[in-house]
Amino acid sequence: MWKIFGLAAFCLSPLSALAQDITSARYGGPTRAYDHGILGDKVEYTKLILRAGGQRIVIEVGDGFVFEDLAPRLADLNGDGSPEVITVRTDMQRGASLAIYGVDGLITQTSPIGRRYRWLAPVGVGDFDGNGRVEIAYVETPHLGKVLKIYHYFNRELVLATAMQGFSNHRIGEGFISGGVRNCGQGDEIITADASWQRIMATTVQGGNVSSRVVGTTAEAGSFARVLACR
Repeated sequence: MWKIFGLAAFCLSPLSALAQDITSARYGGPTRAYDHGILGDKVEYTKLILRAGGQRIVIEVGDGFVFEDLAPRLADLNGDGSPEVITVRTDMQRGASLAIYGVDGLITQTSPIGRRYRWLAPVGVGDFDGNGRVEIAYVETPHLGKVLKIYHYFNRELVLATAMQGFSNHRIGEGFISGGVRNCGQGDEIITADASWQRIMATTVQGGNVSSRVVGTTAEAGSFARVLACR
């Protein structure tokens, strides 16, 4: 969002908007410059468009990058009552990163996966370890490595809490991401498929270790919706 990480300048109306909460976020500036097509088409995005304090804020992704994502996600990651914006920002040569934005631009991001056409699929935000602070979960390369990664957002940085292989939440060509986060009265749980797409898993973190249990089967119609609804 700023010049850092190759970002271009952003457009902003009065600076008073910077003191306002973000109320909505969407992508704009469709492009076919990156032809990965993992989400079912070859259209990605070059702009993040925010609304804050009645102002429209347009942030350019930067030369050599795209937003390889379905939609930005708003979540209060630091507990200050104001949301940050979670995106998938892809370096067209080094692959995807999870990136956090605010009204004044890019705040931080994970390291790119390492090569072109390597992607990550966000799961969601929740207190997965029960410590009273939220974490961010995503599956890195859900079609290849299938690694669930959980990050803390601390002092405007993303810090890896834990990672484990054997999870997926997306199949090549689907225009949606499966699973998400649920709370059925016993704390927040990460809902994904297992690596083989046979079972639905509910995952938490206990003592720094990933703990998973089977809560459904992907063979059932509407299975993810049922699991997310705690049925």
